[in-house]
Amino acid sequence: MTAPALVAFDLDDTLAPSKGEIDDRIAALLLRLLQTVDVAIISGGNEAQFRSQVVARLGDADEGALARLHLLPTCGTRYLRHNGTGFASVYAHDLSDEQKRAALTALREEAESLGLWEASPWGEILEDRGSQITFSALGQHAPRDAKHDWDPTGEKRGRLRDAVAARLPGLEVRSGGSTSIDITQDGIDKAFGMRQLAAHTGIALSDMLFYGDRLDEGGNDYPVRAIGVPSVAVEGWEDTADKLDALLLTL
Repeated sequence: MTAPALVAFDLDDTLAPSKGEIDDRIAALLLRLLQTVDVAIISGGNEAQFRSQVVARLGDADEGALARLHLLPTCGTRYLRHNGTGFASVYAHDLSDEQKRAALTALREEAESLGLWEASPWGEILEDRGSQITFSALGQHAPRDAKHDWDPTGEKRGRLRDAVAARLPGLEVRSGGSTSIDITQDGIDKAFGMRQLAAHTGIALSDMLFYGDRLDEGGNDYPVRAIGVPSVAVEGWEDTADKLDALLLTL
């Protein structure tokens, strides 16, 4: 493809270790990108994670660069842009209280039934992110090694996803990260977020470039590739950094 007008990224295990801050090297690369093109980050993490993992690490960004940064937490159910003083909401597709209760109940009951409810987790297993309910099998603060070892084939997440989806026909239920299940309003996934990004920026999907660690069919980044966004598979933030070094030579 020709040089992209916008470069988009997954967050956990693409730009940063899961739930961790971006490294100095990634921060510097993002700042360089923002001098030339728009940059978007779309991930299942909540808004607070985006602010702590990324925004707080871009201390040298000027107002022009921040204006070119697009944040889409909770798989694109929310969209934030910089308004000159801070990142403010463009939209938020929040779940109703009834939908949240149904999702939380279904996740707990089906996880217990399948033997997937951890008795001693690292933090909360269920989280209400406003526009997304997230199940983290080992808890929100589980160590990376434990998370990666819990379900390497995706079989556990697949069984839980199918069981929960059968109880929530009006909601979108999908596998998230290495231990997670995400629930949003029906039809809202990363593909939805990328289409919204195209609509709000006027940048065609074919003029974007997306980096993600789960672009395989069934992975939570796959919907981006499926709608035709040119995509690059990565294996961790270090791989992303190496590939960004190469990209920047072409811009």
